This record gives sequence, C-alpha cells and structure tokens, in this order.
Amino acid sequence: MNYRLISAVAAGALLAACTTDPYTGEQKISNAAGGAAIGAGLGALAGTLAGGDDRRNALLGAGIGAIAGAGVGAYMDNQEAELRAQLQGTGVSVTRSGDQIILNMPSNITFNTDQDAVKSAFYPTLNAVSLVLNKFNRTIVDVYGFTDSTGSDQYNQQLSQRRALSVATYLSNQGVDQRRFAVTGFGEARPVASNSTADGRAQNRRVEIQLSPLTQG
Repeated sequence: MNYRLISAVAAGALLAACTTDPYTGEQKISNAAGGAAIGAGLGALAGTLAGGDDRRNALLGAGIGAIAGAGVGAYMDNQEAELRAQLQGTGVSVTRSGDQIILNMPSNITFNTDQDAVKSAFYPTLNAVSLVLNKFNRTIVDVYGFTDSTGSDQYNQQLSQRRALSVATYLSNQGVDQRRFAVTGFGEARPVASNSTADGRAQNRRVEIQLSPLTQG
C-alpha cells in the first residue's frame, strides 16, 4: 500500500484506526474505526492530492503565489539559512541539492525501536521545522520513510510508511498546509550506507523531508 496519494490529515486519521496483528505484524483497520477515520479524513480535505503537479495546481489555485525565475534560489537560500539556525544541535542534518532542501531525521532521535509514534522529546525539533515551513509557505513538502534491511520487506515497507505519516501528520497539526504534503515509504530501498554494519543500519533508518520550490511548472 502506497500512501503517496494521501494527505497528512487523512493519513493521520487512518493511522489512528490501525491495529497491528501480533502474529503477522500486518496493519489492519476495523470496519467501524476505519469508517470513522475515513469520514474524518474526507471531512478535512478538499480532495486527495496525487503528486507534485496536483499539489502545485491546488496551491496556486488557492492563491499561494509561485516563485518566479531568479527569485527561486534566493527564496530557498533564506529558507535553508533559517532551517540551519533552528536545527543546529538537534541531530537533524540540512542538505542542499540544487533548488531542493533535504532534512535527514535519524530514527534513533525520532522514534523508539520498532515504533511509529514520534518521540515526545522530538516535538520541539518538529515544532521548529513547522515554524520555518509556515513562514516559507511556497514550498512543496515530500516526506520519505526508510528502514534498514532487518526484517521482512513487507514489514519494513509498512513501518517506513507509518513513520513518514507520523512526521507529516505532526507537522500538519502544527498548521502546515496539508495540501503541500505527499508521503512515501521506501522500506529498505535506497540505503545510504551498508546494512552489514550496525552503524550503517542506523544511518539507513531515517525519515527525510524534501522541500521543493512552488513554481509555475
């Protein structure tokens, strides 16, 4: 199941209705809880957003202005500078790649082992991120979840999705426009280090937030 098409608020409602089968590790949604969650999610949404183009069109249609031409670089420069200032010493790294900014959040500071609920100690860091995202509202926000290779492919895929959803939902609850989000779990795919060592596996367990400028196309 791919959550890329679900906005943060709807995803949070569905996540709350999920339970884990203790024998299989699979996520299940009861009929009653699932129906209530879907209703709550739909009530909060103008529509399901499919990707960059759909999010861009929705935001532009809502009157959020696109960044034009040479202004893109300066806008992202300013956002990057504020993120670096806010996140200094938090354990979250800020990387610039062209006109995109990537925040790398290691799972050891974000989640307890094998859990998808954000640690309360990490709330202040996400609060700082949300302050910057709300100030620089002309960016699209992709939240990606990753795991190491320990465990089954299916379980890792689901865990990575739930963790990415938790981060996106938290940010949305701090006022970040839900129309800006897309959420994707990659499981153990796309490792940044070798899974053959404990240090490498720790680096691979992460959530990344990718910020891209809102442009006309």
